[in-house]
Amino acid sequence: MKIAIVGAGIAGSSCGQALQARGHAVSLFDKGRGAGGRMATRRVDGPDGDVSFDHGAQYFTARDPAFGAQVEQWAAAGIVAAWPAAGEDAWVGTPGMNALVKAITDDRDVTWGAKVDAIRRGDGGWLLDPVSDTRFDAVIVATPAEQAGPLLVAHDPAMAAIAQACPSAPCWTAMVAFEDRVAIAGDIVRDSGIIGWAARNSAKPGRGGREAWVVQATPHWSRDHLEDAADGVVDALLSALATEATQPLPATVLRIGHRWRYAKVAAARDGALWDPALRIGAVGDWLLAPRVESAWLSGRMLADRIGPA
Repeated sequence: MKIAIVGAGIAGSSCGQALQARGHAVSLFDKGRGAGGRMATRRVDGPDGDVSFDHGAQYFTARDPAFGAQVEQWAAAGIVAAWPAAGEDAWVGTPGMNALVKAITDDRDVTWGAKVDAIRRGDGGWLLDPVSDTRFDAVIVATPAEQAGPLLVAHDPAMAAIAQACPSAPCWTAMVAFEDRVAIAGDIVRDSGIIGWAARNSAKPGRGGREAWVVQATPHWSRDHLEDAADGVVDALLSALATEATQPLPATVLRIGHRWRYAKVAAARDGALWDPALRIGAVGDWLLAPRVESAWLSGRMLADRIGPA
């Protein structure tokens, strides 16, 4: 089949890779400017070179045997590396978290900067408005649940209802580069005041360079301050980080706030969704668990359900 996938994050790219291996022709469409989704890496021009921030998923673990085997292949290829500071089983992409998605999508047909507003039936096939005039035999929605529901509801209300029942918690994130090292002994701060997670991003494997921190607020604080201006959010998160340091924070050279409206999902347990009569489906971590591994597995599950060409 000629299959369109809306969303080229880890779930969509995993599904596309598996379907292509089964002989299908797959095209992916993503509204982002490049690979990553919620595994995005932001690179910003600093005063003495680029500074890198993993501002979405911070690391991942591998518990499922199939995903574990894939991680070992990525590690052998230098795409991921262990990050003991986050735990014995913690892994990160190298040189950024988006390296995983880049590795899967590099040899795929992906259209970036393509926001799909609607999917519709036309002359026996599926059309993606307004990004493509191609008619596809099947369409798969691989976006966060809040974005999947509106795309699905006109075609499979039951599928849309599952998406609508899986709300995501938001997360305000600060990306900050400093003149000098921040006086915090470890590289990670967890669950302290309004901070849900903070990490010395420059200490991750394959990074280095200028002192850079990613500071993520708790879901509760993020929800209460969802519509606040980014500058004020960064101020609040820096103040919280300062309480963890034994000396005043050094001067900042970069400071950016990013609001993830759909960060951590309350997941269903369907794995993947597929309507064989309409040839429409959905994948994502919201169908298993809020983990990188779950997104990858969801994509593989749907490919298995669709089967070979």
